[in-house]
Amino acid sequence: MNAAQLIGELLPQAVTIAISPIPIIAAILMLLSARARSVATAFLAGWVVGIAVAAVVVTLLASAIPTSDPDSSKPIVGVVKIVLGVLLVLLAVHQWRGRPADGATPAPPAWMTAIDSITPVKAAGLAFLLAAVNPKNLLMAVAAGVSVGTSGASTGAVVGALVVFVVIASVSVGVPVLGFLVLGTRLADGLSRLRDWLTHNNATIMAVLLLVIGVVTIGKGIGDF
Repeated sequence: MNAAQLIGELLPQAVTIAISPIPIIAAILMLLSARARSVATAFLAGWVVGIAVAAVVVTLLASAIPTSDPDSSKPIVGVVKIVLGVLLVLLAVHQWRGRPADGATPAPPAWMTAIDSITPVKAAGLAFLLAAVNPKNLLMAVAAGVSVGTSGASTGAVVGALVVFVVIASVSVGVPVLGFLVLGTRLADGLSRLRDWLTHNNATIMAVLLLVIGVVTIGKGIGDF
């Protein structure tokens, strides 16, 4: 499998991480805080590192799974993918059932209320946890790492695919932060509207994405038998 094929395998997971509303909302809140530039920049750095660490660690672990002829069945890989797919579907159901009622405004997580006083170090740590430990993103990183680690691709192809994965997964946080560093407070109104929309639609967005990726992952797992 070459780098282009690997990127195609990882694209759904990377996009799912990128579209995850919670880190985007957190980044926007930091951009609207008193120390916007320092804390938002630290948050972006922590996010990129978290995604990279999770993907690389899982890739290294998955590479230890015994491989055989590319055209032969891979039952171990298939079982792992099916289990991941089922977990993603269950998480999608949980997200859907937890969506706010029409007209209701969901309460933000408790940690969001402390963002105004957050330091750059804590912002980086928060981003790392959201990227590498958050269950939804962790499952995406595991799915991506298993695909790469069991692909049998060359080291160059693996590294290239993982770099693209991290970049795509970080775009949604990187664009507003870098945009604010360039344009400053001129983005404030737009960021506020985006924050409100994402806050209200967070559960629905994630439910749909997790369901699609879960079903696709189950299908890939069945295909490995």
